[in-house]
Amino acid sequence: MDHDPTSQPRLSRAPAAPDPHADAVRPAWAARDPLLRAYFDEEWGVPVREERALFEALSLEAFQTGLAWSTVLRKREAFRAAFAGFDPDAVAAFTEADVERLLQDAGIVRSAAKIRATIGNAAATVALRAEGGLVDLVWSFEPSPEAAAAHDPAATRSPESTALAAELKRRGFAFVGPTTMYALMEAIGMIAAVRKPARG
Repeated sequence: MDHDPTSQPRLSRAPAAPDPHADAVRPAWAARDPLLRAYFDEEWGVPVREERALFEALSLEAFQTGLAWSTVLRKREAFRAAFAGFDPDAVAAFTEADVERLLQDAGIVRSAAKIRATIGNAAATVALRAEGGLVDLVWSFEPSPEAAAAHDPAATRSPESTALAAELKRRGFAFVGPTTMYALMEAIGMIAAVRKPARG
């Protein structure tokens, strides 16, 4: 007897879940490899309003100075382990022995200047709590709606990032130049043109 394929039960296939970023327009830097794509899709542009997370973002942007962002991103877990999960209180208490330890850690960017800057920035973050905190200070430089409407995707600095850099330097922070702060502002969702919804 011939086999009748129509007599076999058909397996129903549920439609694949839509990729929420399938139609997203990624900038060139975010299309280079899966790690950068995931970072762009899931984190970049999402508002950051918690002290430790903001201190981490600021620290990683500082370490990225002069390097590719992918280099720092691949080392992020090693950075977190080396810098006590970017707990500002813990990092502010680091000593010269910790600096030497970190300089021997092949998992991170071993720059003495950037390591010492991160420790100093942690101390400055702790000190800022008496005046509202790092989050309030950084977000006070959020561009106005008019400035946000004129956002240039090719820009690498802005009047707001220049002012933020100057204020942070005045408060004792290092490796916080206008270009680095512009990258931070984009990454943490301060620029409305690239902001994404906060994740619940």
